[in-house]
Parts: sequence; C-alpha cells; structure tokens
Amino acid sequence: MATLPLVLASSSPYRKTLLEKLQLPFETSAPDIDETPNFNEGPEQLAMRLAGTKSRAVQEKFPQHLIIGCDQVSLLGGRQLHKPGGFEEAVEQLEAATGRSLRFYTGISVLNSSTGRQLNAIDVCRVHIRKLNRHQIEDYVRREQPYDCVGAFKSEGLGIALIGAFEGEDPNALVGLPLIKLIDLLHRFGIEVLSP
Repeated sequence: MATLPLVLASSSPYRKTLLEKLQLPFETSAPDIDETPNFNEGPEQLAMRLAGTKSRAVQEKFPQHLIIGCDQVSLLGGRQLHKPGGFEEAVEQLEAATGRSLRFYTGISVLNSSTGRQLNAIDVCRVHIRKLNRHQIEDYVRREQPYDCVGAFKSEGLGIALIGAFEGEDPNALVGLPLIKLIDLLHRFGIEVLSP
C-alpha cells in the first residue's frame, strides 16, 4: 500500500525540528486559524480542537496527504499562558512560575485529506519550575530570549536549568510535538518510522 506524503500544518521552527527527528520526508504549511477559546472550553478540549482545525485548514492545498496539526495550551494556577513576545513579559511569566508547576496540554491530529479520516491524541505533562530569583530569571531571558515560547522557556536549550522536575510521557511534547503519540498515529495510517 502506497503511503501519502506528510505535511506539517505549522509555522513553528521547533515543531519542524522535532518532526525531522523521525527522518521522514515532509512539507510544512502555515495554517491561518482563529485560536480564540470557545466559551467554557477546557485546556484539553482547546488543544485538541485547534490541532484538528490546523490540519483541516491546509486540507484544500494538500488534497492527497497526511496532514499533522498540533497545538499546545499551558496553564499556571488555572490561568492560560501565552507567548510572552518580549523581555518584560517573559520575566513576568517566569516570576509568576518560580517554585510552581505548569501544566502543558499538547493536542495532535493527523488527517488523511483524501478520505477525511482524522485521528487525534493528547499529551499532558507537568513541569516544576525551580525557585529562582529575579537576577537568575533576567539572566536566563537575556541569554535565550524565549519570547516565542509559551511559559517563557525553552526546555530543549538553557531553559532546562529552570526545571526542577518533569512529569509526562514525552519530553518532546513540551517543545510542541508529542513524537511518541505521533508515531502511533502514523502507524495507524500505515506509515512506519522504522522499516518493518
């Protein structure tokens, strides 16, 4: 059975780098969607809905493909975090998180654009941030500039120094793409990462 080509429905360089780990050929395409949460929508539901919506958003452009959509929602004490965008906002997020735990919900969706079959999964992990002082936080933010990262840190880089503990199935999910779950979904579509 011939397998369909892969498309990553994302403009994230972090997700692209993660998918490259699987050594499968793929294209990328940026989905243009409204990411506003629905009324009373929980973080898990929001992450899953947006992941599915992203894969469907590029379906017309890629009508004979397997399209991977992904989205992540992060909470600190019940409050949803967003990409900080700048130095002060990043410092503010990390000051609020110091000594506390963040929860990350990463939804993933794989859509066969030719049949409409869509499979979804969710990865939930918890990150415990070390007790940090203002100087340590500012030093980190200056050095890594994590302005495009929810939570204001990059666990795949120097941000690992901020983490006291990680609870979850897949550390890749924290970066934005749960590869373990993706491998399972691709298998269900007939794509094997390793030769059978």
